Amino acid sequence: MRNITSYTLASESLSLREKVGQFFMPAAFINDTEKEISTLENLIKEQGIGGLCFFHSRASAATNFEGKKKIIYNKESLQTLKKLIKRYQKAAKHPLLISIDAEWGLAMRIENTPQYPYTICLGAMTSNLDLVEAVGKNIALDCKDAGIHWNLAPVVDINNNPNNPVIGYRSFGENKENVTQKALAFIKGTQEAGILTSIKHFPGHGDTATDSHLDLPLIDKTKEALWENELYPFKKAIASGIDSVMVGHLSVPALANGSTISSSISKDIIKSVLRKEMGFNGVVISDALNMHAVSKNYPRKGELEGLAFDAGNDILCFAENTKEGIETILKNADTKTIEESFKRIWLLKEKAINQFNNKKGRRISLSSLNSQIAKKSITQLQNNTKDFDKNSFVGISVNFSKDTTFFNTIQEEKKIDFYSLNDASITEIKSKIKDVKNILLNVEPAKVKPQNKFDIPEEYWTFINELLHTKNVKLYVFGNPYILNHLNYKKAQSVIISYQNFEEFKTVAAHHFLEKVEAKGKLPISIK
Repeated sequence: MRNITSYTLASESLSLREKVGQFFMPAAFINDTEKEISTLENLIKEQGIGGLCFFHSRASAATNFEGKKKIIYNKESLQTLKKLIKRYQKAAKHPLLISIDAEWGLAMRIENTPQYPYTICLGAMTSNLDLVEAVGKNIALDCKDAGIHWNLAPVVDINNNPNNPVIGYRSFGENKENVTQKALAFIKGTQEAGILTSIKHFPGHGDTATDSHLDLPLIDKTKEALWENELYPFKKAIASGIDSVMVGHLSVPALANGSTISSSISKDIIKSVLRKEMGFNGVVISDALNMHAVSKNYPRKGELEGLAFDAGNDILCFAENTKEGIETILKNADTKTIEESFKRIWLLKEKAINQFNNKKGRRISLSSLNSQIAKKSITQLQNNTKDFDKNSFVGISVNFSKDTTFFNTIQEEKKIDFYSLNDASITEIKSKIKDVKNILLNVEPAKVKPQNKFDIPEEYWTFINELLHTKNVKLYVFGNPYILNHLNYKKAQSVIISYQNFEEFKTVAAHHFLEKVEAKGKLPISIK
């Protein structure tokens, strides 16, 4: 990575227009066409942008909100990413600040890269901050290997709304102390490896039932309630010293003098609450400006970018109208405000590039780390062990991966029969278990996101709930625990949550069933 000019020299040598260009961080897509790549190269050269935020493709969830475009699998995405970063850096007059969302690793955006446990899984560990720190460090080292300076994580939203469609498993949970402690540990690990972080989504996206990719969520709480809860992790993280804060697209009237305007374009929320009341002097980055919560309301090119800067954002993430945005800012903003934002951004870039070149760290192997976290996070929600006969039961698997690690591991010590909905119909399984009392049930959602009831067919839900009502069921869930909102889980003999569908987590769960592992985790959220 080439070195960067000092702020003192940059301040003197860059024109005001070049300084404004540094505010812009458009999206870059790993799976773009050559024509699209060339267009972005020209934008870098002509507008002198300051950085790029990488996404998988123009069909991925970050741009294709309604899911109408098909995502093409590309096993070479990581190599493509590395080549594109070098190519775009070469096109830039000044080094670009490269960012990505890697909350649970580069796998959030890129195929065939290490995937670490979701944030909610880390939140289930009752202590073990060292493991959270190790996750932050490992992800940071993966970013560094790819040429990325800035992981736009962690999420510090307190997920206290079980109907939240967009945060949920991305949060450490609903307890403010747990969220804060785990977030600070993640940040510490990331910083040790020399990668920047950003806490998000200010002033807190946890208590919403609306996805800000689609519309503007309203948080109708008093300012006192927000200070007590939603703002608490931000306040603590800012006091500890952080690189940046990402502002979400949220309507929070109590913080905006009664206005329902989005926080991302609210002077009251950014300049008054975040800057003055909370004392944050670092870089403020907007959430993606392509999101419908704001973008659909400002069709005129450059208008949204101008409003976002005027409200107090330094970096305009996923700006779609860079040239027009630069013109708008130059026309409307005063020189002093431009210089202040430029200074914050350039000093952050200096820090990012210097520590990128100098700081190193050692990874814990992915499998070892996942195994340790699996043992510390596995959670027993309810239990009546005396009622389940471990010598006379049948296993049933409701999953979509065709992975039978859980039952195979148990079979190493116990001779058991088990059936999977991947291989047999519900009718066939019912006929095989009609005289069976005890059922060991493994449920693994089709996806981690809760939309469309986790993409589990309705007949599967009916079958699972019927088992819970008519049989003595020991239930193991591999994945998002919010799946329990759709189950009469209290009818189960016991419920055990293993938050990932990784092989290591299934092995640990099997060992729990065999009474070799104790469930030490605690559910970090409430189930309805």
